Amino acid sequence: MMTMENLMQMVTYLLIAIGVAAFIVSVITQVIKEMPYLKKIQTNAVALVVSLIICPVAVVIACQYFKIVITWYYVFAAFIAAFIVYLVATGGWEKVSEMWNRTKYNKK
Repeated sequence: MMTMENLMQMVTYLLIAIGVAAFIVSVITQVIKEMPYLKKIQTNAVALVVSLIICPVAVVIACQYFKIVITWYYVFAAFIAAFIVYLVATGGWEKVSEMWNRTKYNKK
């Protein structure tokens, strides 16, 4: 049974995973961006490709570590999560926060 405590713990783990993945994507992007053939490519595009590689690989590694059978929707969810990681890694968290603040209900 899913309690509120379990739900909050899972959300916390999810946020930690997104933060760690965004940090890894940022570091890898900064390192490979200095390569001669990647200097002409926009940094955001490099970060997106790195994120689209890192997230599914991380899911496969986690499934292997925890001995979970990999199914198609885990990989699909990893690609969806890659866009969130990309947004956080490229400073898009402010954009997401701004959108949330514009759409949420404000009590007067």
